[in-house]
Amino acid sequence: MSAKNEVLIVGAGPGGLTAGMLLQHNGYNVSIMEKADRVGGRNARIDLGNFKFDTGPTFLMMKFILDEMFDAVGRRTEDYLKTFKLDPMYKLYFPEFSLNIRTDLRDMKNDIAKLFPGEEDGIDKFLEVEEKRYKKLLPCLKIPYSKPQSMVSKHLLGALPILSLGKSLYGVLGDYFKSEKLRLSFTFQSKYLGMSPWDCPGAFTIIPHVEHREGIYHVMGGLSKISEAMAKVVKEDGGKIELNCPVKQLILDGKKVIGLLLEDGRKLFADAVFLNSDFAHTMHNLVPEGSLKKYSRSKLKTMKYSCSTFMLYLGINKKVDLPHHNIRFSPTYKENVSDIFARKVLHQDTAFYLHNPSAIDPSLAPEGKSSIYILVPVANNKSGINWERDKKAFRDQVLKLVAQTLPELEDIEDCIEEELIITPQNWHNDYNVFMGATFNLAHSLDQMLYLRPRNKFEELGNCYLVGGGTHPGSGLPTIYESARISVNLLTGMNI
Repeated sequence: MSAKNEVLIVGAGPGGLTAGMLLQHNGYNVSIMEKADRVGGRNARIDLGNFKFDTGPTFLMMKFILDEMFDAVGRRTEDYLKTFKLDPMYKLYFPEFSLNIRTDLRDMKNDIAKLFPGEEDGIDKFLEVEEKRYKKLLPCLKIPYSKPQSMVSKHLLGALPILSLGKSLYGVLGDYFKSEKLRLSFTFQSKYLGMSPWDCPGAFTIIPHVEHREGIYHVMGGLSKISEAMAKVVKEDGGKIELNCPVKQLILDGKKVIGLLLEDGRKLFADAVFLNSDFAHTMHNLVPEGSLKKYSRSKLKTMKYSCSTFMLYLGINKKVDLPHHNIRFSPTYKENVSDIFARKVLHQDTAFYLHNPSAIDPSLAPEGKSSIYILVPVANNKSGINWERDKKAFRDQVLKLVAQTLPELEDIEDCIEEELIITPQNWHNDYNVFMGATFNLAHSLDQMLYLRPRNKFEELGNCYLVGGGTHPGSGLPTIYESARISVNLLTGMNI
């Protein structure tokens, strides 16, 4: 290892904390600068009175990757976190029926047979074929794509025949299921990528496959506990985390990043800087203007971004008898999706996701009460929607749909003790999420692998990216992998 081992990390989100944990354990001196008063970024905890919520991610999938990160620093996940495997994984609500997505294959097939007679064997084919895709693609998510020749690596070339190039996620699911609604039941996962199932590349069918293969977990106390556990490990190994410490600008020496200028006027210097802050926000606001060509401010505005989310965090004065994860599909779902991604307007009969973790986790709300989190996919801020004007009416419409869809919450308006709304404009202004695109850069084929901003950033020396804006993309497991890739690039290790 080089004697030059001072590393600064911008942002204590999942990527920054994973990188900090790996680097500090392997002999580097790590300091993490976090603008908020707590760690986690979009994975942080929100407190409303005595109710607790996760800001963003609520699904923990591919838990083995999280376990690998703790193992790499000589720890065991179970010594820091208590996890709970969910069954059903989630429940889907259509106008005509509801469907539990189960971990047990026999139960899943029986449920499909009742609603879609004759289609139950499609899931066997789905799991068999997608297992082959998964085994080919998983190695591609663990390596960098820093050079053009990496696009002809043995891993990627081996995966090409099963990438379903030219087909969408929805299109690939047609290979297994005839019914439109049964196909849609396996497309909810495109939400993780902030994309439409009709546009999301077909290779991402591995996401619903991984859910069935590995299961979905809840972390007791909320998924924010993962970030808190990682921060604890960083500190145990001697690393530093400064909260309430926003960064004003990167300090450059020519085209090399040599340090950080903090908002409080301090200048910190290091041998390498890791950026876990939102990619486009960082390039637009923290890099001196004129320093970039490929990702100049004008270029950033022309790139493709994910959708955004309208968020409701509600402290409810009763226990709610609903599953942990609940997803409502709009009766006009394709039109709903088009309103988000094409017309960029608000759809009044919208789909939504409702998280009810208090069903299994009493630590998140006072006894006899519930913490309810509602996420509505909406257009990002390129839409021009005036959220200060429209948020109250949209909030009222969403709660009306919740009451109509879920009898257990038909009186939801009368049960609210605490409430917080986060709009796309809040994501942009308060969380520094460029365009309010909560799932970062879109995961279209022209913004993936070598064509995505690289882990060892191509425009600035001594600079490494972690998080959803770099390879392999958004979602907790892939963000953890982005950190491992970037750490390996700096250290020359194979963690």
